[in-house]
Amino acid sequence: MTGVTLKVGIIGAGMVGSAAAYAIALMGHASQIVLVDLNKALADAQAEDIAHAVPFASATSVRSGSYDDLKGARIVILAAGASQKPGETRLELLSRNASIVGGIVREVLRAAPDAILIAAANPVDIVTQIATRVSGLPASRVIGSGTILDTARFRTLLGRHLGVSPFSVHAYVLGEHGDSEVLAWSSARAGALTIGQVAARVNVPLDEAVRARIDDGVRNAAYTIINGKGATYYGIGAGLARLVEAIGRDQHAVFSVSSVSDNVEGVRDVALSIPRVLGADGVVTDLVPELDPDEHDALRKSAELLKGQVDKLEL
Repeated sequence: MTGVTLKVGIIGAGMVGSAAAYAIALMGHASQIVLVDLNKALADAQAEDIAHAVPFASATSVRSGSYDDLKGARIVILAAGASQKPGETRLELLSRNASIVGGIVREVLRAAPDAILIAAANPVDIVTQIATRVSGLPASRVIGSGTILDTARFRTLLGRHLGVSPFSVHAYVLGEHGDSEVLAWSSARAGALTIGQVAARVNVPLDEAVRARIDDGVRNAAYTIINGKGATYYGIGAGLARLVEAIGRDQHAVFSVSSVSDNVEGVRDVALSIPRVLGADGVVTDLVPELDPDEHDALRKSAELLKGQVDKLEL
Protein backbone atom coordinates (compact mmCIF):
# COMPACT_ATOMS: atom_id res chain seq x y z
CA MET A 1 0.00 0.00 0.00
CA THR A 2 2.02 2.94 -1.29
CA GLY A 3 2.18 6.21 0.58
CA VAL A 4 0.86 4.95 3.93
CA THR A 5 1.96 7.03 6.92
CA LEU A 6 0.57 5.19 9.90
CA LYS A 7 2.34 4.23 13.11
CA VAL A 8 0.92 1.24 14.96
CA GLY A 9 1.94 0.08 18.44
CA ILE A 10 1.38 -3.46 19.68
CA ILE A 11 1.55 -4.24 23.39
CA GLY A 12 2.35 -7.90 23.85
CA ALA A 13 4.72 -9.80 21.56
CA GLY A 14 3.21 -13.23 22.12
CA MET A 15 1.38 -15.28 19.51
CA VAL A 16 -1.51 -12.85 18.92
CA GLY A 17 0.60 -9.68 18.99
CA SER A 18 3.28 -11.10 16.72
CA ALA A 19 0.71 -12.58 14.29
CA ALA A 20 -0.97 -9.17 14.07
CA ALA A 21 2.38 -7.46 13.48
CA TYR A 22 3.25 -9.98 10.77
CA ALA A 23 -0.08 -9.55 8.98
CA ILE A 24 0.00 -5.74 9.18
CA ALA A 25 3.59 -5.67 7.90
CA LEU A 26 3.06 -8.06 4.99
CA MET A 27 -0.12 -6.28 3.92
CA GLY A 28 1.64 -2.93 4.13
CA HIS A 29 -1.11 -1.40 6.25
CA ALA A 30 1.31 0.71 8.33
CA SER A 31 4.51 2.62 7.79
CA GLN A 32 5.81 1.74 11.28
CA ILE A 33 5.10 -1.00 13.81
CA VAL A 34 6.51 -0.90 17.34
CA LEU A 35 6.33 -4.06 19.48
CA VAL A 36 6.40 -3.57 23.26
CA ASP A 37 6.63 -6.41 25.77
CA LEU A 38 7.81 -6.87 29.36
CA ASN A 39 10.03 -9.61 27.91
CA LYS A 40 12.30 -7.35 25.87
CA ALA A 41 14.18 -10.28 24.36
CA LEU A 42 10.90 -11.68 23.01
CA ALA A 43 9.89 -8.32 21.52
CA ASP A 44 13.36 -7.91 19.98
CA ALA A 45 13.24 -11.39 18.45
CA GLN A 46 9.71 -11.07 17.06
CA ALA A 47 10.43 -7.64 15.56
CA GLU A 48 13.66 -8.84 13.96
CA ASP A 49 12.05 -11.96 12.53
CA ILE A 50 9.11 -10.02 11.06
CA ALA A 51 11.47 -7.35 9.72
CA HIS A 52 13.25 -10.05 7.73
CA ALA A 53 9.94 -10.96 6.04
CA VAL A 54 9.08 -7.38 5.09
CA PRO A 55 11.39 -7.03 2.02
CA PHE A 56 9.36 -9.74 0.30
CA ALA A 57 6.10 -7.80 0.59
CA SER A 58 6.14 -4.16 1.74
CA ALA A 59 8.18 -1.26 3.09
CA THR A 60 6.88 -1.33 6.66
CA SER A 61 9.41 -0.59 9.41
CA VAL A 62 9.17 -3.09 12.28
CA ARG A 63 11.03 -2.68 15.57
CA SER A 64 10.78 -3.33 19.26
CA GLY A 65 10.69 -0.54 21.80
CA SER A 66 9.35 0.87 25.04
CA TYR A 67 6.14 2.74 25.79
CA ASP A 68 7.96 5.98 25.03
CA ASP A 69 8.52 4.73 21.48
CA LEU A 70 4.75 4.75 20.92
CA LYS A 71 4.80 8.52 20.57
CA GLY A 72 2.85 9.47 17.45
CA ALA A 73 1.08 6.10 17.15
CA ARG A 74 -2.43 6.44 15.72
CA ILE A 75 -3.46 2.91 16.68
CA VAL A 76 -2.29 0.76 19.60
CA ILE A 77 -3.28 -2.91 19.84
CA LEU A 78 -3.56 -4.31 23.38
CA ALA A 79 -2.54 -7.96 23.07
CA ALA A 80 -1.08 -8.48 26.56
CA GLY A 81 -2.76 -10.03 29.56
CA ALA A 82 -2.45 -12.66 32.27
CA SER A 83 -3.17 -16.35 31.70
CA GLN A 84 -5.30 -18.35 34.10
CA LYS A 85 -3.34 -20.02 36.90
CA PRO A 86 -4.18 -23.52 38.18
CA GLY A 87 -7.03 -23.26 40.69
CA GLU A 88 -7.72 -19.63 39.84
CA THR A 89 -11.34 -18.67 39.25
CA ARG A 90 -12.38 -16.74 36.13
CA LEU A 91 -13.33 -13.75 38.30
CA GLU A 92 -9.89 -13.79 39.97
CA LEU A 93 -8.30 -13.85 36.52
CA LEU A 94 -10.54 -10.98 35.43
CA SER A 95 -9.52 -8.94 38.48
CA ARG A 96 -5.82 -9.52 37.77
CA ASN A 97 -6.28 -8.62 34.13
CA ALA A 98 -8.21 -5.49 35.10
CA SER A 99 -5.16 -4.27 37.01
CA ILE A 100 -2.76 -5.23 34.21
CA VAL A 101 -4.88 -3.63 31.47
CA GLY A 102 -5.32 -0.47 33.52
CA GLY A 103 -1.56 -0.06 33.90
CA ILE A 104 -0.94 -0.70 30.21
CA VAL A 105 -3.61 1.77 29.09
CA ARG A 106 -2.23 4.53 31.30
CA GLU A 107 1.28 4.01 29.91
CA VAL A 108 0.02 3.92 26.31
CA LEU A 109 -1.94 7.16 26.65
CA ARG A 110 0.96 8.89 28.38
CA ALA A 111 3.03 8.31 25.24
CA ALA A 112 0.29 8.39 22.59
CA PRO A 113 -2.72 10.32 23.94
CA ASP A 114 -4.41 10.54 20.54
CA ALA A 115 -4.26 6.82 19.76
CA ILE A 116 -7.24 4.61 19.04
CA LEU A 117 -7.05 1.50 21.24
CA ILE A 118 -7.84 -1.97 19.87
CA ALA A 119 -8.24 -4.61 22.58
CA ALA A 120 -7.28 -8.13 21.54
CA ALA A 121 -6.57 -9.84 24.89
CA ASN A 122 -9.22 -12.17 26.33
CA PRO A 123 -11.82 -11.96 27.70
CA VAL A 124 -11.95 -9.26 25.03
CA ASP A 125 -15.32 -7.69 25.91
CA ILE A 126 -14.32 -7.25 29.54
CA VAL A 127 -10.89 -5.92 28.53
CA THR A 128 -12.61 -3.44 26.20
CA GLN A 129 -14.86 -2.24 29.02
CA ILE A 130 -11.91 -1.91 31.42
CA ALA A 131 -9.83 -0.02 28.86
CA THR A 132 -12.72 2.37 28.18
CA ARG A 133 -13.23 3.17 31.85
CA VAL A 134 -9.55 3.49 32.73
CA SER A 135 -8.67 5.60 29.71
CA GLY A 136 -11.56 8.02 29.98
CA LEU A 137 -11.69 7.97 26.17
CA PRO A 138 -14.98 8.07 24.29
CA ALA A 139 -16.24 4.57 23.54
CA SER A 140 -15.71 5.20 19.82
CA ARG A 141 -11.93 5.20 20.38
CA VAL A 142 -11.73 1.93 22.33
CA ILE A 143 -12.52 -1.05 20.12
CA GLY A 144 -12.36 -4.73 20.96
CA SER A 145 -11.69 -7.35 18.31
CA GLY A 146 -14.93 -8.85 19.60
CA THR A 147 -16.59 -11.36 17.28
CA ILE A 148 -14.71 -10.51 14.07
CA LEU A 149 -13.19 -13.99 14.09
CA ASP A 150 -16.48 -15.70 15.00
CA THR A 151 -18.13 -13.78 12.15
CA ALA A 152 -15.39 -14.93 9.76
CA ARG A 153 -15.94 -18.52 10.87
CA PHE A 154 -19.71 -18.17 10.41
CA ARG A 155 -19.27 -16.81 6.89
CA THR A 156 -16.73 -19.48 6.02
CA LEU A 157 -18.97 -22.35 7.11
CA LEU A 158 -22.07 -20.84 5.48
CA GLY A 159 -20.18 -20.23 2.25
CA ARG A 160 -18.77 -23.74 2.27
CA HIS A 161 -22.24 -25.24 2.74
CA LEU A 162 -23.91 -23.05 0.09
CA GLY A 163 -21.05 -23.19 -2.42
CA VAL A 164 -20.60 -19.41 -2.22
CA SER A 165 -17.39 -17.50 -1.49
CA PRO A 166 -17.27 -16.20 2.11
CA PHE A 167 -16.51 -12.78 0.55
CA SER A 168 -20.11 -12.77 -0.71
CA VAL A 169 -21.71 -13.98 2.53
CA HIS A 170 -23.04 -11.24 4.80
CA ALA A 171 -23.67 -12.69 8.24
CA TYR A 172 -22.71 -11.60 11.74
CA VAL A 173 -22.07 -13.05 15.17
CA LEU A 174 -23.25 -10.70 17.94
CA GLY A 175 -22.79 -10.30 21.69
CA GLU A 176 -19.99 -11.87 23.72
CA HIS A 177 -16.89 -13.31 22.13
CA GLY A 178 -17.55 -16.51 24.02
CA ASP A 179 -20.16 -19.10 24.88
CA SER A 180 -23.15 -16.72 24.87
CA GLU A 181 -22.47 -15.33 21.39
CA VAL A 182 -25.43 -15.06 19.01
CA LEU A 183 -25.35 -16.20 15.38
CA ALA A 184 -27.72 -13.84 13.56
CA TRP A 185 -29.27 -16.34 11.17
CA SER A 186 -32.35 -14.25 10.41
CA SER A 187 -30.35 -11.41 8.82
CA ALA A 188 -27.76 -13.58 7.03
CA ARG A 189 -27.49 -13.01 3.29
CA ALA A 190 -25.51 -14.24 0.30
CA GLY A 191 -25.54 -11.51 -2.29
CA ALA A 192 -29.00 -9.94 -2.12
CA LEU A 193 -30.81 -13.14 -1.09
CA THR A 194 -31.47 -14.68 2.30
CA ILE A 195 -29.46 -17.79 2.96
CA GLY A 196 -32.71 -19.77 2.84
CA GLN A 197 -33.35 -18.50 -0.68
CA VAL A 198 -29.79 -19.32 -1.73
CA ALA A 199 -30.05 -22.82 -0.26
CA ALA A 200 -33.22 -23.40 -2.28
CA ARG A 201 -31.56 -22.10 -5.47
CA VAL A 202 -28.54 -24.41 -5.14
CA ASN A 203 -30.66 -27.28 -3.79
CA VAL A 204 -28.89 -27.89 -0.48
CA PRO A 205 -30.66 -28.38 2.88
CA LEU A 206 -30.67 -25.66 5.54
CA ASP A 207 -32.63 -27.45 8.22
CA GLU A 208 -32.10 -27.44 11.98
CA ALA A 209 -29.45 -30.17 11.75
CA VAL A 210 -27.36 -28.11 9.30
CA ARG A 211 -27.77 -24.97 11.39
CA ALA A 212 -26.77 -26.86 14.54
CA ARG A 213 -23.65 -28.21 12.81
CA ILE A 214 -22.61 -24.74 11.62
CA ASP A 215 -23.40 -23.22 15.03
CA ASP A 216 -21.23 -25.84 16.71
CA GLY A 217 -18.43 -25.26 14.18
CA VAL A 218 -18.43 -21.53 14.92
CA ARG A 219 -18.60 -21.85 18.71
CA ASN A 220 -16.06 -24.64 19.05
CA ALA A 221 -13.55 -23.71 16.35
CA ALA A 222 -11.16 -22.25 18.90
CA TYR A 223 -11.26 -25.40 21.05
CA THR A 224 -10.52 -27.58 18.02
CA ILE A 225 -7.56 -25.41 17.02
CA ILE A 226 -6.22 -25.16 20.57
CA ASN A 227 -6.45 -28.94 21.01
CA GLY A 228 -4.47 -29.38 17.80
CA LYS A 229 -1.77 -26.74 18.12
CA GLY A 230 -2.13 -25.00 21.47
CA ALA A 231 -3.43 -21.56 20.49
CA THR A 232 -5.24 -19.52 17.84
CA TYR A 233 -3.40 -16.59 16.31
CA TYR A 234 -3.36 -16.49 12.49
CA GLY A 235 -7.08 -15.75 12.15
CA ILE A 236 -7.16 -13.02 14.77
CA GLY A 237 -3.86 -11.61 13.50
CA ALA A 238 -5.39 -11.14 10.05
CA GLY A 239 -8.56 -9.72 11.58
CA LEU A 240 -6.61 -7.13 13.57
CA ALA A 241 -4.67 -6.18 10.44
CA ARG A 242 -7.97 -5.61 8.64
CA LEU A 243 -9.20 -3.33 11.45
CA VAL A 244 -5.96 -1.35 11.22
CA GLU A 245 -6.48 -0.93 7.48
CA ALA A 246 -10.09 0.22 7.91
CA ILE A 247 -9.11 2.84 10.49
CA GLY A 248 -5.89 3.91 8.78
CA ARG A 249 -7.59 4.38 5.40
CA ASP A 250 -10.84 5.80 6.84
CA GLN A 251 -12.77 3.14 4.94
CA HIS A 252 -16.06 3.28 6.86
CA ALA A 253 -16.15 -0.51 6.60
CA VAL A 254 -18.44 -2.65 8.78
CA PHE A 255 -17.14 -5.12 11.37
CA SER A 256 -18.64 -6.95 14.35
CA VAL A 257 -16.38 -5.32 16.91
CA SER A 258 -16.83 -4.80 20.62
CA SER A 259 -17.36 -1.36 22.09
CA VAL A 260 -19.21 0.03 25.10
CA SER A 261 -22.84 0.62 24.14
CA ASP A 262 -25.23 2.88 26.01
CA ASN A 263 -28.06 0.38 25.67
CA VAL A 264 -28.28 -3.09 24.14
CA GLU A 265 -31.59 -4.91 24.53
CA GLY A 266 -32.27 -2.90 27.70
CA VAL A 267 -28.83 -3.55 29.23
CA ARG A 268 -26.95 -0.29 29.75
CA ASP A 269 -23.22 0.50 29.61
CA VAL A 270 -21.91 -2.84 28.34
CA ALA A 271 -19.19 -3.78 25.85
CA LEU A 272 -20.16 -6.41 23.29
CA SER A 273 -20.15 -6.90 19.53
CA ILE A 274 -22.64 -5.61 17.02
CA PRO A 275 -21.88 -4.53 13.44
CA ARG A 276 -20.16 -1.15 13.54
CA VAL A 277 -18.80 1.24 10.94
CA LEU A 278 -15.08 1.95 11.44
CA GLY A 279 -13.26 5.03 10.15
CA ALA A 280 -10.30 7.22 10.98
CA ASP A 281 -11.75 8.26 14.35
CA GLY A 282 -12.81 4.77 15.39
CA VAL A 283 -16.46 3.74 15.60
CA VAL A 284 -18.59 5.97 13.38
CA THR A 285 -21.98 4.38 13.99
CA ASP A 286 -23.69 1.11 14.95
CA LEU A 287 -25.67 -0.96 12.45
CA VAL A 288 -27.74 -3.39 14.52
CA PRO A 289 -29.29 -5.96 12.15
CA GLU A 290 -32.90 -7.05 12.19
CA LEU A 291 -33.29 -9.99 14.56
CA ASP A 292 -36.04 -12.47 15.28
CA PRO A 293 -37.50 -12.74 18.81
CA ASP A 294 -35.21 -15.62 19.83
CA GLU A 295 -32.12 -13.71 18.67
CA HIS A 296 -33.23 -10.58 20.55
CA ASP A 297 -33.63 -12.69 23.69
CA ALA A 298 -30.23 -14.38 23.23
CA LEU A 299 -28.51 -11.03 22.69
CA ARG A 300 -30.13 -9.64 25.85
CA LYS A 301 -28.91 -12.65 27.85
CA SER A 302 -25.39 -12.24 26.44
CA ALA A 303 -25.40 -8.55 27.40
CA GLU A 304 -26.66 -9.37 30.90
CA LEU A 305 -23.95 -11.99 31.38
CA LEU A 306 -21.19 -9.54 30.41
CA LYS A 307 -22.67 -6.73 32.48
CA GLY A 308 -22.83 -9.03 35.49
CA GLN A 309 -19.14 -9.92 35.15
CA VAL A 310 -18.04 -6.29 34.84
CA ASP A 311 -20.13 -5.18 37.81
CA LYS A 312 -18.25 -7.67 40.04
CA LEU A 313 -14.90 -6.09 39.25
CA GLU A 314 -13.36 -3.23 41.17
CA LEU A 315 -12.38 -0.84 38.40
